Amino acid sequence: MNVMDLYGRAQDGFDTVLAGVGPDQWDAPSECAEWSVRDVAGHLIWGQRQLRAWATGDHYAEQGGPGSAHPAVVIDGDPLTTWRAAREAATVELSEAVLARPTTVPGIGEVPLMALVTLLVTDTVTHTWDIGHAIGADVRLEPEAVTVAFEWSRRNAMRRPGFFGPELPAPDDADEQARMLAFLGRKP
Repeated sequence: MNVMDLYGRAQDGFDTVLAGVGPDQWDAPSECAEWSVRDVAGHLIWGQRQLRAWATGDHYAEQGGPGSAHPAVVIDGDPLTTWRAAREAATVELSEAVLARPTTVPGIGEVPLMALVTLLVTDTVTHTWDIGHAIGADVRLEPEAVTVAFEWSRRNAMRRPGFFGPELPAPDDADEQARMLAFLGRKP
């Protein structure tokens, strides 16, 4: 499996859902406690900017990470346009050499940047569903990304405010997407 290809497909899915948000839906509540749809979009934009900073070695201190009160503050105008610009700026920096380079992350330590891309696959597919669910869309996530996200989550999910909620029971007949979402505290 090529993690960068998988990450690109997860980002494409997020882009599609974000493009479907109507003008009157940006302030709708999301599945993330105290975050609107705009806040969830801002969080993923923050993630792209943080990824670019890790790749370039630049310092990045803008609010929007896990536990931020209102990540929408990172949005410059239209959320979809801001997302696409942040995605492009990050992606252009992600060469094989950069992805192999160790990066120091507060609270995690030193890891290869590629390990953070796997974390971002999880963040992206989860928040794709969060926004889709908030706007009433039936979101079918990229199956391979769901598998990777579920595996990552079972090893690494942090259960505390601003991260992931408590695991919820999944229906007996739940598919992998529904089981992953329930594991991360969502009611699929």
